[in-house]
Amino acid sequence: MKLFRFVAGAIAAAVVGLAAMAAQAADPIKVGEINSYTRLPAFTDPYKKGWQLAVDEINAAGGIKGRPLQIIDRDDAGKPGDAVKIAEEMVSKENVTMLAGTFLSNIGLAVADFAKQNKTLFLASEPLADAIVWESGNRYTFRLRPSTTMQAAMLAKEAAKTGAKKWATVAPNYAYGKEAVAAFKKELTKLVPDAEFVEEQWPPVFKIDAGPVVRAVEAAKPEAIFNVTFGGDLAQFVREGNLRGLFEGRTVVSLLSGEPEYLEPLKDEAPKGWIVTGYPAKDIDTPEHKAFFDAYMKKWGEAPKLGSIVGYNTVKSIEALLNKADKYDAETLVETMKGLEVPSSPSGPFMYRAQDHQSTMGAWVGKTDVKDGMGVMVDWFYADGADYQPSDEEVAKMRPAE
Repeated sequence: MKLFRFVAGAIAAAVVGLAAMAAQAADPIKVGEINSYTRLPAFTDPYKKGWQLAVDEINAAGGIKGRPLQIIDRDDAGKPGDAVKIAEEMVSKENVTMLAGTFLSNIGLAVADFAKQNKTLFLASEPLADAIVWESGNRYTFRLRPSTTMQAAMLAKEAAKTGAKKWATVAPNYAYGKEAVAAFKKELTKLVPDAEFVEEQWPPVFKIDAGPVVRAVEAAKPEAIFNVTFGGDLAQFVREGNLRGLFEGRTVVSLLSGEPEYLEPLKDEAPKGWIVTGYPAKDIDTPEHKAFFDAYMKKWGEAPKLGSIVGYNTVKSIEALLNKADKYDAETLVETMKGLEVPSSPSGPFMYRAQDHQSTMGAWVGKTDVKDGMGVMVDWFYADGADYQPSDEEVAKMRPAE
């Protein structure tokens, strides 16, 4: 019996090894990945590490139908024009099967338009603008992360519980910021009809002058603040607000501010008690997340961030798509992507809705705190994206016909 088990184990190992070798010998399946790597490294560096981990795991297990998966990544430097030029080169010269990635919403929208004009499948990993799958949605574009409206609805539900009615908003002056404020207003007033918004501040993205912004909000005397700044803008807003006591005795609801990319750099200056969407990486105890967390730690020597989850889930989506599709032309991939299920991921199972091409991936919602000199998320829960999406009737009114 021991000999039988030994031989069986050796055969199994040999089969896996041969499959991996065959995958390496076969022509790779190329995917073009475009992102703002030099412009937004706090998010895109862990994002890249996440998708690299997923690619390594796939290829070590034999690839996609015996072929290795190859991600060809390029840096758009945060410029829509550069992103479109890169997309053109990837499709015409690199012969990629599909496109993926992007971070900023204006870049995501530009690549989505390219995908439509050139009939190329595009999986938008990170950009949150609703328009990507709704008002400007098209047959060839799908989106992974929960949209601005979805996350705003998650936060509005928690904000309504605070009893605050007099609000101010602070958001970057571009598509994502404008949509976030509009969505939060819409969702909050559904729950609190007499809520009012007494002040709006629209600093340019990545160029906030926090002093005047904080003074203007303080002068309006709101009971609560809805914040949409992120990255360096968030850090400046928090520090100036702390200095002037803006947040004392006020409810603050803040989109994305629980993500380690933005929370950890604040260290002991991180705000306490803000209601946020984010990622409590070290506290999630599902088997799928534990396996991802341990593998990420082993490969990179650091804990994953929210970007890591987005990168990993992007490639897991691509894996599910390519394994299911019987051909890899754009039209077959699009039809296969509609209703595609990704049964296992660090954030749990999700699928891509046929009616609007939006995934049901959710987000973690909780509050900020400081522990051991570091900003963290506490009192959190996972909000399933499927519970915060518009109805088919609403989608039909917003989304152009294919």
